[in-house]
Amino acid sequence: MSAQTDTQIVEVKDGMLPSFDKTPDLRFTSLSSSSQMVEHREHLTPPETPVDFIRENELLWCKVRRHLQEPFSEFFGTMVMILFGDGVVAQVVLSNGTRGDYQSISWGWGQVLSILLWLAVMIGVYVGKKSGGHLNPAVTLSNCIFRGFPWRKFPAYFIAQLLGAMAGAFIVYFNYRLAIDNFEGGPGIRTVGGNTSSAGVFCTYPAPFMTRSGMFLSEFLSSSLLMFNIFAFVDAGAGDLIPLCLFFLIFGIGACFGWQTGYAINLARDFGPRLVSYILGYGNDVWSAGGYYFWIPMVAPFLGCPFGGLLYDVFLCKGDTPINTPWMGLRRLTKPKPNSFGGNV
Repeated sequence: MSAQTDTQIVEVKDGMLPSFDKTPDLRFTSLSSSSQMVEHREHLTPPETPVDFIRENELLWCKVRRHLQEPFSEFFGTMVMILFGDGVVAQVVLSNGTRGDYQSISWGWGQVLSILLWLAVMIGVYVGKKSGGHLNPAVTLSNCIFRGFPWRKFPAYFIAQLLGAMAGAFIVYFNYRLAIDNFEGGPGIRTVGGNTSSAGVFCTYPAPFMTRSGMFLSEFLSSSLLMFNIFAFVDAGAGDLIPLCLFFLIFGIGACFGWQTGYAINLARDFGPRLVSYILGYGNDVWSAGGYYFWIPMVAPFLGCPFGGLLYDVFLCKGDTPINTPWMGLRRLTKPKPNSFGGNV
């Protein structure tokens, strides 16, 4: 056999051929020089810039954005939701119904104008996608309880959602300020209740016949339906279609349960703009109207959303949830485990 022959003798054992590494061996390349070989290797595996080096030389604002990206996402998602949501209510109310009616409001919160109260929710969720698009402190709380969302993130999400709702309400007010003056009967006149009140543009007020228990039940039930179905959408793998699903869900809640209280189902959505309306001169009536109704949209969602999530997990969820652990996850309250159910608790 010639010394230049490259024939390999393969030993067969137990009737099986050995496996061959298909990765090309650069030692047998046709490059003619060692310098070319080095060039070739460097071309195949370019040097990587260390992450630490990138972060050390990162611009200050880039660092801030990286660390606060999720709160920023919640802020702008909630702000956009209020811009569309309160914007469509302003158009309906201030035009004396010539630019929409209640059913149009039921088509901005999730036909052409309540395609905008509910379209508002859908767009807001898309804008807030980087953070999960909660846009609702009660939704964030439910994810902390049942889906392992880190509790340490809850305060930042809560503050971002509230500030985003306030920012959206301020923008809507200043955009419609002259229309509000015209509707209320003169510059600076701001009222709560009555045929010329514009306070309902910013937050919800109950129907006059509602009792306190009826108000609470309406908000509790709507919040429970919201969270129950959100968990169902996620478990069904709706993915990028979740905002569209929310559009139809919020439409259904509004069309079926929204008339009596306005279906706030969200502390940030109601309290943020309510506080803005107080700051802008609507007075103490924003708190006392409806028998001091203001606290119900603050409390009921924090009870209703976890209740809806609990119902879903107890009866339908087969995945990672505290309900599917011994003692239905109560042990986690005394012995929390890092990264359980998707995050640090």
